[in-house]
Amino acid sequence: MPQGTLRLGRREFGPHEPVIMAIVNRTPDSFYDQGATFHDEPALDRVGQAVSEGAAIVDIGGVKAGPGDEVTAEEEARRTVGFVAEVRRRFPDVVISVDTWRHEVGEAVCAAGADLLNDAWGGVDPGLAEVAARHGAGLVCTHAGGARPRTRPHRIAYDDVVADILDVTVGLAERAVALGVPRESVLIDPGHDFGKNTRHSLEATRRLGEMADTGWPVLVSLSNKDFVGETLDRPVKERLLGTLATTAVSAWLGARVYRVHEVAETRQVLDMVASIAGHRAPAVARRGLA
Repeated sequence: MPQGTLRLGRREFGPHEPVIMAIVNRTPDSFYDQGATFHDEPALDRVGQAVSEGAAIVDIGGVKAGPGDEVTAEEEARRTVGFVAEVRRRFPDVVISVDTWRHEVGEAVCAAGADLLNDAWGGVDPGLAEVAARHGAGLVCTHAGGARPRTRPHRIAYDDVVADILDVTVGLAERAVALGVPRESVLIDPGHDFGKNTRHSLEATRRLGEMADTGWPVLVSLSNKDFVGETLDRPVKERLLGTLATTAVSAWLGARVYRVHEVAETRQVLDMVASIAGHRAPAVARRGLA
């Protein structure tokens, strides 16, 4: 099925326009930055830098994905709602996404100006899609293998992991549209690492074209994840090259949105792939012309 225009907030993105979503963690215990953007000013600086480097979306999260101290819905809202309002004030054109699985948090951040709800836990709270519909916000529909929020997979198995990904994400997307979420604002995400071992995530990447063929825009969240680390046997801070290689493959196979820590490096990779594919002209063209 052909890809269409993606509409998020005030922005429209064409079918061959790769979109970068910059990660902004409002947590004291993030696996990647260990709380570097937990406080407001460093987090706002991060937003400004990401936008200047080419991010069209900022994804704000108030709870780290992995196990850790309990974070109530009230505490998650405290970490995100006021920050969303301030980002909206300072950066009126940026698309604001919030990484949450809770409908009550979704309600509060949408009221504060969020454009997109990034549900990384596969619709575990069905009320979140209803919130998106009520506010006219977009929704990311992710495959998490039925895992409960903030748990790690244990001996998980699939007859066909990509078939399961397609069944779950397309089902969630169709439900969202039936509830009233704008069709052009719904994305699907294979959920690398979520409810998967490394081989599952590699297969999901290798067969990403099957997701793109559904016609739903595909978001990939690859940045410095464990499947990259295990594949190359590298710690978190040494996973950039593996992440960028996976990004290039995903771009070639039709992904549309890329959730990342390193914006500038990702921008170069996506621009290069787009130029190879014939969707973007070279920035300059001198060689052989003089």
